[in-house]
Formats: sequence, C-alpha cells, structure tokens
Amino acid sequence: MADIITVIVNGEPRELRVPPEMPLVWALREELGLTGTKLSCGIGLCGACTVHVSGKAVRSCVTPIGEVSGPVTTIEGLSSPGGLHPVQKAWIENAVAQCGFCQSGFIMAAAALVDETPGAQHAELLQQMTNICRCSTFSRVRLAMLTAAGHGVKSHD
Repeated sequence: MADIITVIVNGEPRELRVPPEMPLVWALREELGLTGTKLSCGIGLCGACTVHVSGKAVRSCVTPIGEVSGPVTTIEGLSSPGGLHPVQKAWIENAVAQCGFCQSGFIMAAAALVDETPGAQHAELLQQMTNICRCSTFSRVRLAMLTAAGHGVKSHD
C-alpha cells in the first residue's frame, strides 16, 4: 500500500506516494528522476547506490524510504553554489573515472568520509572505503580521497 512520504532531497521537500518499504534508490531514480544514484548489487555490498542521509553515507538499495528520517543528498546535490565538493575536484584532478558506473557512489562515500573525519590518517580513510569498482581504479580513488582530505597527495599522471 502506498503512503505519502515527505523527504528532503538535495535541499527540496519532496512528497512521494510510495510504499514505505520501497528502497530509497528506486524512490530517487524512478519517482524523482535522479538517476545519478546507481543500482548494481541490490544487497548493500558494492556501494554504487551510496547517498547521504543526514550527512552520513548510506546504501540506498537497502534503505527503505519509510525509514529515512533526515535530508538526503545525492550526487546531483553534492556540489554547492560555490562549486564542486573537494572530492569531486580531486576525482577530476586524479582522472579516477573509467566506465563511471560506480563513480557517483564512490564520490558520495568518499565525501562523507572526508567530511566526517577531517585530518584522518591515510590508513583510516582507505580502510573505511568499502565501495567496489569492477574497473579497478582503486589506486586513483585512493589518490583522490587523500587529495581531498588534504594530505598533499597529487595525481600520479
């Protein structure tokens, strides 16, 4: 049965008539047309579906829309009027993307880590990143995360 659920997405209140058990990823993609959030594994392992809820990285494929209690930020809403998020800038600087499918989830997870743990050490940041990429751009992902975290790491190319 569909309920009317109000959620703030990328700073805008949105009203959805959906079942509360609908995964957040489907509400974002199918109901709101925000297709930057991807669905890959569907069981919360790969991280392609990562978005922020109240500033925390969550796997939207296993998060029911009815359980979302704070504002949601997707890749479409990560940048600010002042420009790209530092992680987005670092992603470009380090030429991270290959096929790009998993990139929005990686960027959202990395942005949450960098924002939540300022001054975190290399190992701490890298250990907490649990997203998976089939193109194996992990070395560039690491460089971008460390660049965005202010560790002075620069592009390897």
